[in-house]
Amino acid sequence: MAEKLMKYADAVAKYDPVFGLEVHVELCTNTKLFCPAHIEFGGEPNTQLTPVSLGLPGSLPVVNKTAIDYAVKLGLALHCKVNEWSQFARKNYFYPDMPRDYQISQYDKPLNGEGYLDVELDDGSIFRVPIERAHVEDDAGKNTHVGGADGRIEGADHSLVDYNRAGVPLVEIVTKPIEGAGARTPEVAGAYVRAIRDIVRALGISHARMEQGNMRADVNVSLHAGPDAPLGTRSETKNVNTFKGIEKTLTYEIRRQAALLESGGEVLQETRHWDESTQTTAGGRVKSDANDYRYFPDPDLVMVHVTKDHIEELRAQMPEMPRERRARLKKEWDFTDRQMQDAVNADAVDLIEDTVKAGATAAGARKWWLGEISREANARGVSLQELPISAQDVADVEQLIADGRLNDKLAKQTVSGVLAGEGKPAEVVKKHGYQVVSDDGALDAAVDQALKDNPDIVAKLKGGNMKPMGAIIGAVMRATKGQADAKAVSKIVMERIAKS
Repeated sequence: MAEKLMKYADAVAKYDPVFGLEVHVELCTNTKLFCPAHIEFGGEPNTQLTPVSLGLPGSLPVVNKTAIDYAVKLGLALHCKVNEWSQFARKNYFYPDMPRDYQISQYDKPLNGEGYLDVELDDGSIFRVPIERAHVEDDAGKNTHVGGADGRIEGADHSLVDYNRAGVPLVEIVTKPIEGAGARTPEVAGAYVRAIRDIVRALGISHARMEQGNMRADVNVSLHAGPDAPLGTRSETKNVNTFKGIEKTLTYEIRRQAALLESGGEVLQETRHWDESTQTTAGGRVKSDANDYRYFPDPDLVMVHVTKDHIEELRAQMPEMPRERRARLKKEWDFTDRQMQDAVNADAVDLIEDTVKAGATAAGARKWWLGEISREANARGVSLQELPISAQDVADVEQLIADGRLNDKLAKQTVSGVLAGEGKPAEVVKKHGYQVVSDDGALDAAVDQALKDNPDIVAKLKGGNMKPMGAIIGAVMRATKGQADAKAVSKIVMERIAKS
């Protein structure tokens, strides 16, 4: 039975949303957090295991130093208080995908304490998201439910578990309750998670591929009457792994909870799950509080000590952060705010930068990545990075245009050939014989014929009306099979008109 929903505009007009996010970021270390098991996405199930990751009796965990260093860098990027001493604890809960049946996490002594992240919204405004903590823990495995709809447990015949991911190091970034976003709550949430994705990639500590589970978020939201009213009961939608899914989850939950409160009902404190196919959330289990997890210090692990000197060493290794980098590139490339935001939204900033480094102009790189190539990516349902075309390829096409060997039409055909797997731009050009007509005699003849065939247009051009010029250029293009240079054609036409 479909749940009742209130219109979003009415819901945020009547109630004040308060939300929080728990973003899980897998770290791209070579081995797991507490054992030397190798990490590789897509490996044969249950092959990346050791006695420690299987939780076998007598096996003892040893902390991965690289994972701790990565987590410190993330804490610094999030303006967190990095604690010299932190402690791992056992979080007890029924984990069918965790062999030892408890998770090793951090509770009252996390590595990274309070911090914040300023996120930039589409209109250029800045919203500060307060962060409670960014602690280290190991990931669970992966359950696959067989026989149910869309891999869900409902209606499944049986479930399979792959323990390869169990023990992979991750950082869980927990915000404080976020207030004041109002109707822009979904936008702020999406911008915040995108900002974290950009930061961890800039730091080189995570692949941050949401489709591979490297990054996912638990989305908490409640409604109350206003800033001075008590906080409402929250729901927590687990493991949302797309930016749009995070935004849509918040929109749906705000509408659902508003309709429930308006009808006199009560919001349950429960976990929920986002269903992409129905664009709805569905109830799961009643949410446990921290006390129900029975945290206690892990007796097999000593406290983690990160000295002040080592923290400063790591701080000195920090790269330029994404917001500062975008501001610098925007100025260097002479992009407008809208142009830069479009590049950010398309996840094309790195590609544009690499294309410029390969010799293209910023304007030319932006045109290709956000134009023809972006349309192809959308048609295939993949990211720009997954297409079989490189920054060097795009720069080579731009150079062919600058050298006068290709016009815009031929350049588009060349790019299409590269995307179709026909080879590098030069190979595509050679294969199809793409070449701007450089024979002045052939071009002169084509222009003369076009003028002869269109005396009415010639009369308009002589009278100073340049609008019909496109018809003459089009006729020449047809005659040369699209291989004429439009600027050269226009120049010859004007010379003929001036002489007649």
